[in-house]
Amino acid sequence: MNFLITGANGFIGRALRERLLGVPESLPAALRRFGRMTLLDLNFPGPEVTRVRRIPGSIADPKVIAQAFDSPVDVVFHLASIPGGMAEQNYELARQINLDATVALLEAARAQNIASARATTFVFASSIAVLGGPLPDAVDDRTAPRPTMSYGAQKWIGEILLEDFHRRGWIRGRALRLPGIVARPAERTGHLSAFLSDIIRELAQGGSFACPVSPDSSTWLMSLSCVVDNLIHAATMPDTGCQDTRVWTLPALRTSMTQLVEAIAAVYDPDAVKRVSYASNPALEAKFGRYPPLSTPAAERAGFRHDGDLESLVRRALPAHG
Repeated sequence: MNFLITGANGFIGRALRERLLGVPESLPAALRRFGRMTLLDLNFPGPEVTRVRRIPGSIADPKVIAQAFDSPVDVVFHLASIPGGMAEQNYELARQINLDATVALLEAARAQNIASARATTFVFASSIAVLGGPLPDAVDDRTAPRPTMSYGAQKWIGEILLEDFHRRGWIRGRALRLPGIVARPAERTGHLSAFLSDIIRELAQGGSFACPVSPDSSTWLMSLSCVVDNLIHAATMPDTGCQDTRVWTLPALRTSMTQLVEAIAAVYDPDAVKRVSYASNPALEAKFGRYPPLSTPAAERAGFRHDGDLESLVRRALPAHG
Protein backbone atom coordinates (compact mmCIF):
# COMPACT_ATOMS: atom_id res chain seq x y z
CA MET A 1 0.00 0.00 0.00
CA ASN A 2 1.36 3.41 -1.03
CA PHE A 3 0.36 6.63 0.78
CA LEU A 4 0.41 10.24 -0.39
CA ILE A 5 0.11 13.11 2.11
CA THR A 6 -0.23 16.69 0.93
CA GLY A 7 0.58 19.43 3.41
CA ALA A 8 2.81 16.81 5.01
CA ASN A 9 4.97 19.35 6.85
CA GLY A 10 1.99 21.15 8.34
CA PHE A 11 0.47 20.86 11.80
CA ILE A 12 -1.79 17.90 11.04
CA GLY A 13 0.46 16.43 8.34
CA ARG A 14 3.44 16.02 10.68
CA ALA A 15 1.29 14.29 13.30
CA LEU A 16 -0.27 11.97 10.72
CA ARG A 17 3.02 10.90 9.17
CA GLU A 18 4.53 10.30 12.63
CA ARG A 19 1.59 8.08 13.53
CA LEU A 20 1.88 6.12 10.29
CA LEU A 21 5.62 5.67 10.80
CA GLY A 22 5.24 4.81 14.49
CA VAL A 23 4.42 1.62 16.34
CA PRO A 24 2.68 -0.68 13.82
CA GLU A 25 0.48 -2.25 16.51
CA SER A 26 -1.15 1.15 17.09
CA LEU A 27 -2.48 1.19 13.51
CA PRO A 28 -5.31 -0.70 11.82
CA ALA A 29 -4.04 -3.89 10.20
CA ALA A 30 -4.51 -2.47 6.69
CA LEU A 31 -1.95 0.29 7.38
CA ARG A 32 0.74 -1.66 9.22
CA ARG A 33 2.66 -2.47 6.08
CA PHE A 34 3.18 0.03 3.31
CA GLY A 35 5.39 0.17 0.30
CA ARG A 36 6.10 3.87 0.13
CA MET A 37 4.93 7.10 1.71
CA THR A 38 5.12 10.19 -0.50
CA LEU A 39 5.09 13.56 1.23
CA LEU A 40 4.26 16.82 -0.55
CA ASP A 41 4.94 20.27 0.90
CA LEU A 42 6.95 23.38 0.16
CA ASN A 43 9.96 22.19 2.17
CA PHE A 44 11.12 19.46 4.54
CA PRO A 45 13.66 20.20 7.27
CA GLY A 46 15.49 17.30 8.85
CA PRO A 47 17.02 14.06 7.59
CA GLU A 48 15.55 11.63 5.08
CA VAL A 49 13.53 8.68 6.40
CA THR A 50 13.57 5.14 5.02
CA ARG A 51 10.57 4.29 2.78
CA VAL A 52 9.56 7.95 2.72
CA ARG A 53 9.85 10.02 -0.45
CA ARG A 54 9.74 13.79 0.02
CA ILE A 55 8.74 16.00 -2.89
CA PRO A 56 9.35 19.68 -2.08
CA GLY A 57 7.28 22.13 -4.06
CA SER A 58 3.82 23.57 -4.45
CA ILE A 59 0.87 21.30 -5.19
CA ALA A 60 -0.22 24.06 -7.55
CA ASP A 61 2.62 22.86 -9.81
CA PRO A 62 1.39 20.11 -12.19
CA LYS A 63 4.90 18.60 -12.26
CA VAL A 64 4.76 18.02 -8.50
CA ILE A 65 1.45 16.16 -8.73
CA ALA A 66 2.65 14.16 -11.73
CA GLN A 67 5.73 13.08 -9.77
CA ALA A 68 3.58 12.08 -6.80
CA PHE A 69 1.51 9.79 -9.04
CA ASP A 70 4.44 8.33 -11.03
CA SER A 71 3.62 5.03 -9.32
CA PRO A 72 0.20 3.86 -8.07
CA VAL A 73 -1.20 5.62 -4.99
CA ASP A 74 -3.55 3.66 -2.76
CA VAL A 75 -4.44 6.35 -0.19
CA VAL A 76 -4.34 10.14 -0.52
CA PHE A 77 -4.56 12.27 2.62
CA HIS A 78 -5.21 15.72 1.14
CA LEU A 79 -4.43 18.12 3.98
CA ALA A 80 -2.77 21.05 2.17
CA SER A 81 -4.69 24.31 2.30
CA ILE A 82 -4.51 28.06 2.63
CA PRO A 83 -6.51 28.74 5.82
CA GLY A 84 -9.34 31.19 6.34
CA GLY A 85 -7.67 34.48 7.22
CA MET A 86 -4.89 34.09 4.67
CA ALA A 87 -7.37 32.93 2.03
CA GLU A 88 -9.35 36.15 2.47
CA GLN A 89 -6.21 38.22 2.05
CA ASN A 90 -4.85 36.35 -0.98
CA TYR A 91 -7.64 35.00 -3.14
CA GLU A 92 -5.38 33.95 -6.03
CA LEU A 93 -3.11 31.82 -3.85
CA ALA A 94 -6.07 30.32 -1.99
CA ARG A 95 -7.78 29.37 -5.23
CA GLN A 96 -4.60 27.74 -6.56
CA ILE A 97 -4.09 25.60 -3.44
CA ASN A 98 -7.60 25.06 -2.05
CA LEU A 99 -9.41 24.55 -5.33
CA ASP A 100 -7.24 24.14 -8.43
CA ALA A 101 -4.79 21.76 -6.74
CA THR A 102 -7.66 19.71 -5.31
CA VAL A 103 -9.06 19.32 -8.82
CA ALA A 104 -5.61 18.35 -10.11
CA LEU A 105 -5.21 15.69 -7.41
CA LEU A 106 -8.65 14.27 -8.13
CA GLU A 107 -7.86 14.19 -11.85
CA ALA A 108 -4.56 12.39 -11.17
CA ALA A 109 -6.43 9.78 -9.14
CA ARG A 110 -9.01 9.49 -11.93
CA ALA A 111 -6.29 8.98 -14.55
CA GLN A 112 -4.74 6.25 -12.40
CA ASN A 113 -8.10 4.47 -12.15
CA ILE A 114 -8.71 4.68 -15.89
CA ALA A 115 -5.23 3.37 -16.66
CA SER A 116 -5.08 0.55 -14.12
CA ALA A 117 -8.55 0.08 -12.57
CA ARG A 118 -6.88 0.92 -9.23
CA ALA A 119 -9.12 3.31 -7.28
CA THR A 120 -7.44 5.59 -4.78
CA THR A 121 -8.98 6.11 -1.35
CA PHE A 122 -9.10 9.91 -1.26
CA VAL A 123 -9.36 11.40 2.25
CA PHE A 124 -10.10 15.11 1.97
CA ALA A 125 -9.65 17.45 4.94
CA SER A 126 -12.63 19.78 4.60
CA SER A 127 -13.75 22.22 7.28
CA ILE A 128 -16.71 23.39 9.32
CA ALA A 129 -16.09 26.68 7.47
CA VAL A 130 -18.38 25.30 4.75
CA LEU A 131 -21.30 25.87 7.16
CA GLY A 132 -20.70 29.60 7.23
CA GLY A 133 -22.48 31.84 9.67
CA PRO A 134 -24.41 32.93 11.50
CA LEU A 135 -25.22 29.33 12.31
CA PRO A 136 -28.74 28.16 13.20
CA ASP A 137 -29.75 27.39 16.79
CA ALA A 138 -28.50 23.81 16.33
CA VAL A 139 -26.34 22.11 13.70
CA ASP A 140 -26.87 18.55 12.52
CA ASP A 141 -26.41 16.44 9.41
CA ARG A 142 -29.24 18.30 7.65
CA THR A 143 -27.68 21.75 8.08
CA ALA A 144 -26.97 23.13 4.61
CA PRO A 145 -23.58 24.69 3.79
CA ARG A 146 -23.64 28.48 3.50
CA PRO A 147 -19.96 29.49 3.42
CA THR A 148 -19.21 33.13 4.16
CA MET A 149 -15.46 33.03 3.41
CA SER A 150 -13.52 31.98 0.30
CA TYR A 151 -11.89 29.19 2.31
CA GLY A 152 -15.26 27.63 3.14
CA ALA A 153 -16.53 28.03 -0.41
CA GLN A 154 -13.43 26.33 -1.82
CA LYS A 155 -13.72 23.45 0.65
CA TRP A 156 -17.38 22.98 -0.25
CA ILE A 157 -16.54 22.80 -3.95
CA GLY A 158 -13.93 20.17 -3.08
CA GLU A 159 -16.58 18.12 -1.27
CA ILE A 160 -18.93 18.28 -4.27
CA LEU A 161 -16.20 17.18 -6.67
CA LEU A 162 -15.12 14.35 -4.36
CA GLU A 163 -18.68 13.04 -4.20
CA ASP A 164 -19.00 13.20 -7.98
CA PHE A 165 -15.69 11.40 -8.59
CA HIS A 166 -16.75 8.75 -6.08
CA ARG A 167 -20.16 8.38 -7.75
CA ARG A 168 -18.44 7.71 -11.05
CA GLY A 169 -16.20 5.07 -9.51
CA TRP A 170 -12.93 6.93 -10.07
CA ILE A 171 -12.02 7.16 -6.38
CA ARG A 172 -13.21 6.00 -2.98
CA GLY A 173 -13.99 9.38 -1.45
CA ARG A 174 -14.15 10.43 2.19
CA ALA A 175 -14.39 14.11 3.22
CA LEU A 176 -14.11 15.16 6.87
CA ARG A 177 -15.24 18.58 8.04
CA LEU A 178 -12.68 19.39 10.71
CA PRO A 179 -13.58 21.58 13.71
CA GLY A 180 -11.06 23.72 15.57
CA ILE A 181 -7.93 21.59 16.11
CA VAL A 182 -5.80 22.22 19.20
CA ALA A 183 -3.20 23.03 20.17
CA ARG A 184 -1.52 24.53 17.13
CA PRO A 185 2.08 25.74 17.51
CA ALA A 186 2.78 29.36 18.30
CA GLU A 187 3.84 30.41 14.80
CA ARG A 188 1.18 32.28 12.85
CA THR A 189 -0.13 30.41 9.81
CA GLY A 190 -3.20 32.46 8.90
CA HIS A 191 -5.69 30.69 11.17
CA LEU A 192 -8.03 33.29 12.67
CA SER A 193 -8.95 30.73 15.33
CA ALA A 194 -5.36 30.46 16.63
CA PHE A 195 -6.41 31.93 19.98
CA LEU A 196 -8.14 28.62 20.79
CA SER A 197 -4.75 26.93 20.77
CA ASP A 198 -2.90 29.86 22.32
CA ILE A 199 -5.05 29.84 25.46
CA ILE A 200 -4.31 26.16 26.17
CA ARG A 201 -0.59 26.47 25.51
CA GLU A 202 -0.07 29.73 27.43
CA LEU A 203 -2.03 28.72 30.52
CA ALA A 204 -0.44 25.26 30.59
CA GLN A 205 3.00 26.92 30.61
CA GLY A 206 2.08 29.18 33.53
CA GLY A 207 1.47 32.33 31.49
CA SER A 208 -1.40 34.77 31.33
CA PHE A 209 -3.83 35.12 28.44
CA ALA A 210 -6.00 37.94 27.11
CA CYS A 211 -8.90 36.11 25.52
CA PRO A 212 -10.32 37.91 22.45
CA VAL A 213 -13.83 36.46 22.92
CA SER A 214 -16.22 36.59 25.88
CA PRO A 215 -16.35 34.00 28.70
CA ASP A 216 -19.66 32.54 27.51
CA SER A 217 -18.64 32.30 23.85
CA SER A 218 -18.83 28.73 22.53
CA THR A 219 -16.87 26.73 19.99
CA TRP A 220 -16.29 23.17 18.70
CA LEU A 221 -12.89 21.62 19.42
CA MET A 222 -10.92 18.43 18.78
CA SER A 223 -7.36 17.51 19.76
CA LEU A 224 -4.68 16.90 17.15
CA SER A 225 -4.38 13.28 18.24
CA CYS A 226 -8.12 12.75 17.83
CA VAL A 227 -8.22 14.22 14.32
CA VAL A 228 -5.38 11.89 13.29
CA ASP A 229 -7.43 8.98 14.66
CA ASN A 230 -10.35 10.09 12.51
CA LEU A 231 -8.24 10.55 9.36
CA ILE A 232 -6.86 7.03 9.73
CA HIS A 233 -10.35 5.67 10.32
CA ALA A 234 -11.54 7.38 7.12
CA ALA A 235 -8.75 5.70 5.15
CA THR A 236 -9.55 2.22 6.44
CA MET A 237 -13.32 2.19 6.96
CA PRO A 238 -15.24 -0.27 4.77
CA ASP A 239 -17.18 0.98 1.79
CA THR A 240 -20.39 -0.06 3.57
CA GLY A 241 -19.81 2.86 5.95
CA CYS A 242 -20.10 5.28 3.03
CA GLN A 243 -23.42 4.21 1.58
CA ASP A 244 -25.38 7.20 2.89
CA THR A 245 -22.75 9.91 2.50
CA ARG A 246 -19.08 10.51 1.85
CA VAL A 247 -18.98 13.86 3.68
CA TRP A 248 -19.07 14.00 7.47
CA THR A 249 -19.07 16.86 9.93
CA LEU A 250 -16.88 15.30 12.59
CA PRO A 251 -18.08 14.91 16.17
CA ALA A 252 -16.53 17.61 18.33
CA LEU A 253 -16.76 18.83 21.89
CA ARG A 254 -18.75 22.03 22.31
CA THR A 255 -17.33 24.27 25.01
CA SER A 256 -17.58 27.79 26.33
CA MET A 257 -14.34 29.61 27.02
CA THR A 258 -15.12 29.44 30.74
CA GLN A 259 -15.48 25.67 30.56
CA LEU A 260 -12.28 25.34 28.54
CA VAL A 261 -10.33 27.44 31.05
CA GLU A 262 -11.71 25.34 33.90
CA ALA A 263 -10.56 22.17 32.14
CA ILE A 264 -7.08 23.64 31.62
CA ALA A 265 -6.99 24.56 35.30
CA ALA A 266 -8.06 21.05 36.32
CA VAL A 267 -5.29 19.46 34.25
CA TYR A 268 -2.42 21.90 34.80
CA ASP A 269 -2.89 24.53 37.50
CA PRO A 270 -5.94 25.68 39.51
CA ASP A 271 -4.61 29.25 39.40
CA ALA A 272 -4.90 29.30 35.60
CA VAL A 273 -8.44 30.65 35.96
CA LYS A 274 -7.01 33.81 37.58
CA ARG A 275 -4.60 34.41 34.71
CA VAL A 276 -7.27 34.94 32.04
CA SER A 277 -8.82 38.26 31.05
CA TYR A 278 -11.54 38.76 28.46
CA ALA A 279 -11.97 41.54 25.89
CA SER A 280 -14.33 40.49 23.14
CA ASN A 281 -13.48 41.22 19.51
CA PRO A 282 -17.00 41.29 17.98
CA ALA A 283 -15.87 40.20 14.50
CA LEU A 284 -13.79 37.32 15.86
CA GLU A 285 -16.53 36.25 18.25
CA ALA A 286 -19.09 36.25 15.44
CA LYS A 287 -16.95 33.76 13.50
CA PHE A 288 -15.57 31.59 16.30
CA GLY A 289 -17.58 32.23 19.46
CA ARG A 290 -21.20 31.48 18.68
CA TYR A 291 -21.23 27.77 17.89
CA PRO A 292 -24.56 26.09 18.77
CA PRO A 293 -25.13 22.49 19.91
CA LEU A 294 -23.77 20.00 17.38
CA SER A 295 -25.31 16.64 16.45
CA THR A 296 -23.40 14.31 14.12
CA PRO A 297 -25.21 10.95 14.06
CA ALA A 298 -23.99 10.02 10.55
CA ALA A 299 -20.34 10.46 11.56
CA GLU A 300 -20.85 8.54 14.79
CA ARG A 301 -22.55 5.66 12.97
CA ALA A 302 -19.58 5.59 10.61
CA GLY A 303 -17.18 5.24 13.54
CA PHE A 304 -15.81 8.76 13.90
CA ARG A 305 -15.24 10.01 17.46
CA HIS A 306 -14.53 13.11 19.58
CA ASP A 307 -12.14 13.33 22.55
CA GLY A 308 -14.69 12.21 25.13
CA ASP A 309 -14.50 15.13 27.57
CA LEU A 310 -12.75 18.48 27.88
CA GLU A 311 -10.06 17.37 30.31
CA SER A 312 -9.10 14.53 27.96
CA LEU A 313 -9.00 16.99 25.08
CA VAL A 314 -6.71 19.35 27.02
CA ARG A 315 -4.35 16.50 27.92
CA ARG A 316 -4.20 15.28 24.34
CA ALA A 317 -3.77 18.82 22.97
CA LEU A 318 -0.36 19.19 24.63
CA PRO A 319 0.99 15.66 25.05
CA ALA A 320 4.54 16.90 25.67
CA HIS A 321 3.29 18.78 28.74
CA GLY A 322 0.96 16.05 29.99
